[in-house]
Amino acid sequence: MTMTRRGFLSATVAFAATPMLGAGASGAILPREADIVVIGAGAAGIAAARRILAANRKVIVVEAAGEVGGRCLTDVSSFAVPFDRGARWMHNPDSNPMIKLARATGLEITTAPSGQKIRIGRRYARPGEIEDFLATLVRTGRAFDDASRKFDVSCASALPKELGDWAGAIEFALGANFAGKDLKDVSVADKVRAQDRSSVFACRQGLGALIAKLGEQVPISLSTPANRISWGTRDVSVETPAGKIAARAAIVTVSSNVLTAGNIKFAPDIPKRSLDAAAKLSLGSYDHIALELPGNPLGLSREDVLIEQSNSTRTAQLSANIGGSSLCSIDVAGAFGRDLSAQGEQAMVAFAMEWLTKLFGSDAAAAVKKSRATRWDASPYVLGAMSAAAPGGQPSRKILSEPIGSLFLAGEATHETLWGTVDGAWESGERAAEAALRRIGALKDTEPVEAPARAPRRRAAPPRRTATPRSPIN
Repeated sequence: MTMTRRGFLSATVAFAATPMLGAGASGAILPREADIVVIGAGAAGIAAARRILAANRKVIVVEAAGEVGGRCLTDVSSFAVPFDRGARWMHNPDSNPMIKLARATGLEITTAPSGQKIRIGRRYARPGEIEDFLATLVRTGRAFDDASRKFDVSCASALPKELGDWAGAIEFALGANFAGKDLKDVSVADKVRAQDRSSVFACRQGLGALIAKLGEQVPISLSTPANRISWGTRDVSVETPAGKIAARAAIVTVSSNVLTAGNIKFAPDIPKRSLDAAAKLSLGSYDHIALELPGNPLGLSREDVLIEQSNSTRTAQLSANIGGSSLCSIDVAGAFGRDLSAQGEQAMVAFAMEWLTKLFGSDAAAAVKKSRATRWDASPYVLGAMSAAAPGGQPSRKILSEPIGSLFLAGEATHETLWGTVDGAWESGERAAEAALRRIGALKDTEPVEAPARAPRRRAAPPRRTATPRSPIN
């Protein structure tokens, strides 16, 4: 039996390489002055820079990596079709400006089909078993909602009793696969406040390719890490290996893990309040093990999503026949995914083969022609997948978005309801840009910056019986 689409897909975040200004790529001279400097050329950074350009102010984006996209990177060389190594999905088509912008650029936006399945050993779950699983999801969602009204505890402590054979699947679907962390490490308030992500859209050319396309008119210096940011109430100075940039404000879009790792030095230091907030919003782990399976040996449809009834956290999610191709992705996440990724790509592919064999037989694993695996925890300019608030840490998202003198922080971790998504990262970049523009006097308090309508923020309802909760960024 096939379930409707609200479920197992991951929200973590994907990427494309298109040099722009590129001090590291094209040898262009880094400007010495700007109205606003943006640190990071991911979704939040590109969104911020576009907003600043729209206000006719001078902006420069400095990016430590050699490509645009951050956690949105599209690999076009490993397989015959684009492979999003990080985030792949967008949501909320009525309010998401990225979808409208993509269509305006000529890129193809597709609706993800709704096929989702559960495997129990070598067979598919029967209709009655799926109904039982969905009922268990609903019961769990209600328990989370009730707990969040009292104290911000861990999701694990709010689980209803007697989940039976579905305990492992519930742990994976609502924890690792949704937030990149096991339920014991996830704030129940953060989980409940996550905005609905059931409408799922992809870019046929790759989500990373879309971010790069939207950044084509933005002045970007690639391979240019910000080593030190000196800031005050009136101006900032950003030091890079290519030189120093003086500006009136800076928007910092690096991940919460990069911020707390101290890779960028601040003078004076960022307030402890902000660093503590970032620490409570550390990134979970989420990786894709991509397999080329010609001939559809699994017998699955385009974009089918599959999980198993597992009795442990040593499990994964399968996304089959991506974009109608022979490319499949086995996604690992949470503590198990982090440990597996630390062992290297060979160990990750070996697990994928073992997992396929367990569910579909040895012929399925033998059909694999090519493989690749991502390792986002080891990516020095990211250090993980998507943010997930620790128990008690949900208020940290608002704290992290607060201005710090002439500094403004952006990124999915600063979004209270769309955390863990490219949508949330984009919106946070626009929001930070508007705040920075007002700070430098480029906008009057009564002068709005033109922006698409956004869906109202709301508490997420418990999962419906017809769907499973949607995973986010990565």
